[in-house]
Amino acid sequence: MRVLITTYSDVSHLLGMVPLGWALRTAGHEVRVASQPSLTDAVAATGLTAVPVGTDHRFFETLAAGGGQEHAEEGFDLTEERPERLTWEAMRDGYAEIVPWWWSMVNKTMIDDLTSFCRWWRPDLVIWEPITFAGPLAARASGAAHARFLWSLDFFARMRARFLRLTAERPSGERQDPLALWLGARARRLGVDFSEDLTLGQFTIDHTPGSLRLEPVAGVRSVPVRYVPYNGRAVVPGWLRDPPERPRVCVSLGISADEWYGGYVVPVREVLDSLADLDAEIVLTMGDEQAARLGPVPANTRVAGYVPLHALMPACTAMINHGGPGTVFTGLAHGVPQLVLPNQFDAPALARNLAARQAGLTLPAAEVTGSRVRDLLVRLLREPAFRDGAGELRREMLAMPAPNEVVPVLEELTERHRDGDQPSRMRTTAHDAVTP
Repeated sequence: MRVLITTYSDVSHLLGMVPLGWALRTAGHEVRVASQPSLTDAVAATGLTAVPVGTDHRFFETLAAGGGQEHAEEGFDLTEERPERLTWEAMRDGYAEIVPWWWSMVNKTMIDDLTSFCRWWRPDLVIWEPITFAGPLAARASGAAHARFLWSLDFFARMRARFLRLTAERPSGERQDPLALWLGARARRLGVDFSEDLTLGQFTIDHTPGSLRLEPVAGVRSVPVRYVPYNGRAVVPGWLRDPPERPRVCVSLGISADEWYGGYVVPVREVLDSLADLDAEIVLTMGDEQAARLGPVPANTRVAGYVPLHALMPACTAMINHGGPGTVFTGLAHGVPQLVLPNQFDAPALARNLAARQAGLTLPAAEVTGSRVRDLLVRLLREPAFRDGAGELRREMLAMPAPNEVVPVLEELTERHRDGDQPSRMRTTAHDAVTP
């Protein structure tokens, strides 16, 4: 079959989808990855085939410049759990904020071109990350099945279910739904109708370990898949082949900080200085430009560039990170306990769930000081319960089906959900091809 993977241009979202893309490719399926032009080189570097569509969005530039930051900090919070903040009016107004300043901004420049490509290429299945609504729109317009690929906890489905439940209780003339209005208008321009699967997919692919997930949402079909760490093109440095002589601690604060915030949100220099007297090797993964701004580091710190985390983790005793799901899951895949310094959106909840499983500790980014980070890291290094908790989560992840094992499930679901009028390009198995 033909499978299109699509994401708006955010490299962290792309990287998590690559192992499944290669599993589909090695199973004999045709795979394309479509995104805005700025992501083309990153897609091509994965070895998968890139399809540039539309023009680049300017969401990250807007955030880094401060425009829209008030929405991120004070506006609609998809992770909200306090009942008093979850009234129908609050959720309606929240969707009315988030749709234009985030979801429309990153999608509007690619919807038409992505749809044009899908009508030409005729994919059987479109896999899209949860904010790339251009994916389900293009799938509907071309007759393809479509699935969300989650990169973290499914706050999108939880909030949507809450909103729809309260909307159904409203009088028929008072059921405004900003997300449905936006998607419905886009769908009609493409000659198709709105349905709720445009918001949450026909099914959902999820690599979050079950014990870290949110509560299930009725009507969301989840396809679990094991998280396979992938960090992009990488070279293992020579120093990493030597066993560490003392505890090795990785400090990784994410690849998106400069894009989203114009810099790191925690005081990196203060943190490193607070760890200078520890009998530990601190490995800071940071790009050259950020490292140049940081200046000289303590003697026990190695600035390692963007060394591949999946190669670094097996040699680490602990990890300090920002709570990005790819980073957290890569650490867990190797049973490494973590100190998570989350800022916003999914990171605080993911960090809390991790701490609840005794796989690590957490400290909000806004409360970070060097001394507090030092104290918590010392606990991670000295208390065996954290390594035991991280090891248990590693075993849970290894018990999940590998991407190659999920391919037959995706084939079955695609056949079930694709437009019956579209010619099938489902893979013919070797058994089917044998002539009696």
